[in-house]
Amino acid sequence: MARPRTWRLDAVLVQAVIAGALSFAHLHDLAAAAGQAGWKAWAYPVSVDLLLVAAWRRLRTDGTSHLAWSWFVIALVASLGANVATAGFLDLGHPPAWLRFSVAGWPALAFLGGTLLAHQPGPGPEPTPAPASERPEPSAPAVPEVAPDAPEITPPAPAPVLPEAAPAVPPALIDHARKVAADHRARTGFTIDPATLRARLGVPAPLADAICAQLT
Repeated sequence: MARPRTWRLDAVLVQAVIAGALSFAHLHDLAAAAGQAGWKAWAYPVSVDLLLVAAWRRLRTDGTSHLAWSWFVIALVASLGANVATAGFLDLGHPPAWLRFSVAGWPALAFLGGTLLAHQPGPGPEPTPAPASERPEPSAPAVPEVAPDAPEITPPAPAPVLPEAAPAVPPALIDHARKVAADHRARTGFTIDPATLRARLGVPAPLADAICAQLT
């Protein structure tokens, strides 16, 4: 018999909810003091938090990215700035001109950042194989003429080709490659190929082939 699920209060989750609510309220108060009344004052904290989440998601997906880090820092500075500004460091009854200018220009800046973070280059067109009628027919190898009295020469046996050992792949890299492959399939509908995986992970070609072999 299955035991009933018990719900436990997570202190980290409670702390995150409290911090998010306070930051949300500070952003709203700052936008309202800068002249953004009504629903516009409530839209500003949503815009800042969404940009912060989008930048963090891009960092989790693509790893180290200068674009994602830049917009993550911009959104974090906007959130921290609102928290500090509403703590009495600024006279919100008479906000300075630079504050009103920053609040008024934030929507355009957030739209630009969200667009750049959401845009990802799609897969290139797959090469179309040439028709069978246009493919060149293989020519027969030329047979050297042998003199009648020439002794028969036996060619030496080719040296055995040893199989190249596959490079060892760390388990952490395999887990990250699975996330990248899942994201590629969700966006394009196709299985990721070794060339794309190599470009996304920044690894040598033999290592990318070994990873693809373990993903299939």
